[in-house]
Amino acid sequence: MTTELRRLRNYIGGEFKDAADGRTTEVVNPATGEVYATAPLSGQADVDAAMAAAAAAFPGWRDTTPSERQKALLKIADAFEARADELVATESENTGKPLGLTASEELPPMVDQIRFFAGAARLLEGRSAGEYMDGMTSIIRREPVGVCAQVAPWNYPMMMAVWKFAPAIAAGNTVVLKPSDTTPASTVLMAEIIDSVLPKGVFNVVCGDRETGKAMVEHSTPAMASITGSVRAGMQVAESASKDVKRVHLELGGKAPVVVFQDADIAKAVEDIAVAGYFNAGQDCTAATRVLVHESIHDEFVSALAKAAADTKTGAPDDEDVLYGPLNNPNQLGQVAGFIERLPAHAKVEAGGHQVGEKGYFYAPTVVSGLKQDDEIIQNEVFGPVITVQSFTDEAQALEYANGVEFALASSVWTKDHGRAMRMSKNLDFGCVWINTHIPLVAEMPHGGFKKSGYGKDLSAYGFEDYTRIKHVMTSLDG
Repeated sequence: MTTELRRLRNYIGGEFKDAADGRTTEVVNPATGEVYATAPLSGQADVDAAMAAAAAAFPGWRDTTPSERQKALLKIADAFEARADELVATESENTGKPLGLTASEELPPMVDQIRFFAGAARLLEGRSAGEYMDGMTSIIRREPVGVCAQVAPWNYPMMMAVWKFAPAIAAGNTVVLKPSDTTPASTVLMAEIIDSVLPKGVFNVVCGDRETGKAMVEHSTPAMASITGSVRAGMQVAESASKDVKRVHLELGGKAPVVVFQDADIAKAVEDIAVAGYFNAGQDCTAATRVLVHESIHDEFVSALAKAAADTKTGAPDDEDVLYGPLNNPNQLGQVAGFIERLPAHAKVEAGGHQVGEKGYFYAPTVVSGLKQDDEIIQNEVFGPVITVQSFTDEAQALEYANGVEFALASSVWTKDHGRAMRMSKNLDFGCVWINTHIPLVAEMPHGGFKKSGYGKDLSAYGFEDYTRIKHVMTSLDG
């Protein structure tokens, strides 16, 4: 018996459309490895149409009041909440994620983030008007930048779409959003829900591959390009956008150091780090992947972490006992396995290190010890359920190791010494430092990094302001 594949379509100017030339790609459920849908493989004509729709809608949306934009976003949040089960089911099929955890850990924050930006729409701040020159009054206007080209990743398709469109739309911009070619289903469903709320052309979805994203970024219409993805993709976007001086917002890779001092609560640290390292199969740029442990507790910590890994379960989306599902695609599975296969002789696999099952792209919770600072697995992002452990002798060496990578997104410090925690948080060169915890995010606080982790902030008022431009208006008091 042949099951008919679901047919996903672009959402352009308020209408659902196939690619202009009819091309499609297959969409695979990573939990089964089976094709369940087709999506448009959009080309230049589709990108042109979406950009034209967004450009046409921009003047009207720009001129709406903040309260009108707030109402629209609140309606979207309510609609997402009302169709939560459908969104969760689609995202689970999209990614292979556990249904229960997607419902409890992703959908509620996502809705909350939309509501946060709905409120932020009415709270733009600027310098007060004043006379900074005799006879002249100056005021500051904050305005939307225009059409925004946005590219979302495959690790959190729904939530990252929210991080993209919610602040942009709240600020009065219009959006052309491309989901990853491996995970378009939930974004297309979101477009279906949003269709009844926003004016045509304010929000557009174009499905496709890397070339589709490139066409969006290089297009002359957008004033801003925003991407969450790999460092390589971010560099290409920055280079392309530079040709016509587009504003660029980049949220790229991470290699989060987790610094555990000798006075830390080892049991709590191990428990929390295992969850923060393995959640979503470690496919998180803030994941607790690179643990640095004081030499005096190293062996005890490694033993406890290996046991926690052995007790952590991966499996099918409907299994209530699993912490995480499969890796996103066969290429990602190969990348993770490759890191383990290429480990140097001095490294030791303490737990995991192998694929799980014969169907889907599951990989076991893995712990690797005995590593050196210049090892490949320390310096490069694995983006899988792999936690590495290194030992350090003192605070200075911990900082040297922690900062000694090209990424600078997130980090954490585990200690009962307040002074040490404050020194470390000051000197760690990362956009976020957690103390005695790792990975919690709230809508009110910024998310973003330094160095090769990119620039620009997601979430918070800072993320909202990234989607605005500043204009100075000076008027003569003489009339």
